[in-house]
Amino acid sequence: MSKMIIGIHGLANKPAEKTLARWWEKAMLEGLQVNSKLSLDSLDFQSVYWADVMYPQPDPAPDKYRRARKGELKYYQEGWIDYIRETLLDFGGDIIDSTKEMFGIDVLAEKVLKSKLKDLYRYYEKENIRNELRGRLRQAILDNRDKRLMVVAHSMGSIIAYDVLRELGRIDATLSVDHFVTIGSPLGLPHVKYKIMEENPLVRTPSIVKKWSNLADRRDPVALDVHLRDDYEENYAGVRVNDDLVMNDWGGISHKSYGYLRTPEFSDLLKNFI
Repeated sequence: MSKMIIGIHGLANKPAEKTLARWWEKAMLEGLQVNSKLSLDSLDFQSVYWADVMYPQPDPAPDKYRRARKGELKYYQEGWIDYIRETLLDFGGDIIDSTKEMFGIDVLAEKVLKSKLKDLYRYYEKENIRNELRGRLRQAILDNRDKRLMVVAHSMGSIIAYDVLRELGRIDATLSVDHFVTIGSPLGLPHVKYKIMEENPLVRTPSIVKKWSNLADRRDPVALDVHLRDDYEENYAGVRVNDDLVMNDWGGISHKSYGYLRTPEFSDLLKNFI
């Protein structure tokens, strides 16, 4: 059976559609070459683009793709401080969830989304936009349903992808996604989970997903909750999220998709898939 990698980008304006797709593929190919010693000319890859729904023109001055400097692509080395952070963040997450339920902090969250995360706010508040974004990814999956699929979703794209995969699971149980990979994902944020619960009473792994890997950099402010395993229940087949910390080499806020796509951890997943 042939294979297809379907990618969906995240928040904010993007370069032109073909440019973004080319840079995503370059990042994945660079990672395979540097981390896995696997040199390929191309991948069976399809990009799902939705920035044009939010922005009238592509970003005129995008952060252009550049190769990593020698020695920068490294596995994340977990230490004792990670255990402390994980314990504190999980405890804090429980408090946040409980506080939202008791005092209705959704009002505050809506204001933050509207001012800081405008794309996500419009996705949740504008049904026509939500339907268009979901529809593009849904169609890409359905068009490739006869292939083994890896769905790679970055940032807000992971929310769109999760929603679509849950929806497809309700529509057609014969559909299958071999590997769902989320990178720099905000799916652990309490407000996002509450939005999911408005459509799905149980927050769990989509039923059509055979494997779910979540990669996050601790320095990434969008992936504030780097561990999704304790937020999402297993599906009927017992599939749960596998969390893995990475080092996004791109710099800045460590959220860039290209940086995630060439981490050694992602390269390992990609190599095993192809």
